[in-house]
Amino acid sequence: MNALIFGANGQDGYYINELCKAKGINPIGISRSGNWIHGDISDYQTVEQLVKKYMPSYIFHVAANSTTRHDVLFENHATISTGTLNILESVYRHSPDSKIFITGSGVQFVNDGNPISENTPFEANSPYSIARIQSVYAARYYRTLGIKSYVGYLFHHESPLRKPHHVSQKVVQTAKRISEGYGEKLHIGDLSVEKEWTFAGDIAEGIMTLVEQNNIFEAVIGSGKTHCIQDWIETCFSILGLNWRSYVVQAEKFQSEYKKLVSDATFMHSLNWKAKTNLHELASMMIGYKK
Repeated sequence: MNALIFGANGQDGYYINELCKAKGINPIGISRSGNWIHGDISDYQTVEQLVKKYMPSYIFHVAANSTTRHDVLFENHATISTGTLNILESVYRHSPDSKIFITGSGVQFVNDGNPISENTPFEANSPYSIARIQSVYAARYYRTLGIKSYVGYLFHHESPLRKPHHVSQKVVQTAKRISEGYGEKLHIGDLSVEKEWTFAGDIAEGIMTLVEQNNIFEAVIGSGKTHCIQDWIETCFSILGLNWRSYVVQAEKFQSEYKKLVSDATFMHSLNWKAKTNLHELASMMIGYKK
């Protein structure tokens, strides 16, 4: 039993890869970087050849540049939208029994601060959300053709593998350097922004839970619990014995994309999945991680 993982070099790809191995599924990772099969999901021939070669039971599309910036418009379209179509069409032609997981995002919905569910309307408010929305409609279309295409709408989730530019990792690495005697400050934006700080390993288990059943094909996968950025900073600094107020400089005139982003994962709860790792446990994990 094989599983293709597009985007294997990211944190989601890593935890899905580990989970597949634990379940006796042979993971085949594909990425444009890292020690995986080198391949570009936006190239149809590459995707088609991999599908024909491995005839996978599962395909996970977790490849993306997770930013809403306008200057990555074409990269988002190629990786997310075109990549999704390449997988769906390859499976339709060559491996119709494969189960496909397509990543969705909490930021592709209308966000008024209330919990977001699968029934919340979409909102095309960035190039990233446009690509995600298009991918959902592609998955729905191929579902009418008999393809088992799943969409999991993911909210913020973190791990020691987070890239340095993400706020979670920026806080962790700065706090660690300060604790080691480096004289620096943490420059940060709006401390009151609330979002989920879910462990990526828990999210991977949610993704697997979704694709292992045949009744629900679209589901929000999140903890449903938010903490503000100040909570994260305070937790990380306190674990290292530091008073965060002595080291944090708040940026003036910073405009955040939203004030609160939170999920309603009722569907996933009906499948007996819930996120397990709390904020302090996640911060401790990230602070203690060594490559």
